[in-house]
Amino acid sequence: MQDPDDHVASPCTRVCKVDPATRLCVGCLRSLEEITLWGSMSPDERRAVLAKLPGRSVPAWIGAGRPPRR
Repeated sequence: MQDPDDHVASPCTRVCKVDPATRLCVGCLRSLEEITLWGSMSPDERRAVLAKLPGRSVPAWIGAGRPPRR
């Protein structure tokens, strides 16, 4: 039986698009490696990834698909 504290929900928002400049997913801000390994990570490893996310960002225009005009 699994300990309920072992469940760490994925931060996936189903907005799966990778920013070419940062190489982070625009929706969840994880790297491709973190996304790929998520299923095999321990709960502590998942929590470590989640702890990094608030400090990450991608350019605001990414969702629009192109940079703003200058």
